Amino acid sequence: MRGDPEPPGIPAEVAAAFVAFPGPIRLRLLEVRKLIFATAAEIAGVGPLTETLKWGEPAYLTEATGAGSTIRLSRPKSPEGAGAVLFNCRTTLVATFRMQFPEALAFQGNRAILLDPSAPLPAEPLSMCIAMALSYHRRRDRGGCIRRVLTRSG
Repeated sequence: MRGDPEPPGIPAEVAAAFVAFPGPIRLRLLEVRKLIFATAAEIAGVGPLTETLKWGEPAYLTEATGAGSTIRLSRPKSPEGAGAVLFNCRTTLVATFRMQFPEALAFQGNRAILLDPSAPLPAEPLSMCIAMALSYHRRRDRGGCIRRVLTRSG
């Protein structure tokens, strides 16, 4: 990301959630946190992010603008030792990511990108996925997702 600006300080309750992750997963998810803030700063209309806890996990919301879908950072039950970037399972986000990055990213179901802390962070494809999530509602409202109104004549 351009210049990699430092993300804001971590709220105390979110910091406690990061501390609860095992060391390698914590370090990887902190890298992802930095990528989330750097990506958000580059997308017009996203606005400031709200960093909070959802289900006890670090979560990133576009609360001020409503432009995007929530992103959470977690640790899946399996595979053990992995980190996860979670997306709303009621969106088409992960299906879209899977089509665009079938070899570059690992997925779990329709809600997660899995990250191996011992492998290099796939920053470029991951930042593109983050950008899609942070602008999901804005893109959908502009026709990025099928949203048609049929009219009858006569």
